[in-house]
Amino acid sequence: MLAAVSRFDLRIPAVRSLKEKRHVVKTLIGSLRAKFNISVAEVDHHDLWQRTAIGVSAVAPDGHQCRRIVQEVERHVDGFPGVERIDVVTSFHAPED
Repeated sequence: MLAAVSRFDLRIPAVRSLKEKRHVVKTLIGSLRAKFNISVAEVDHHDLWQRTAIGVSAVAPDGHQCRRIVQEVERHVDGFPGVERIDVVTSFHAPED
């Protein structure tokens, strides 16, 4: 078993209010949950209009599948309309025996 944890720092250049930002972020989070069955949450920049950070975690039975999920999530975020990826940091964790 392997767990992956990713933090995406994102820019949302077209929004002009926190309400618009919340709509974009909730739509992105919902699409990630629905498509990949992973855990997702907004984790930083709550009070900034055009910035956000989301945390993503996934668990898979082996390293190959876990890395594939992470790559697909990155592609999905990169292709999401109105969102620009600034940075992503991913770490992998295995249980200690």
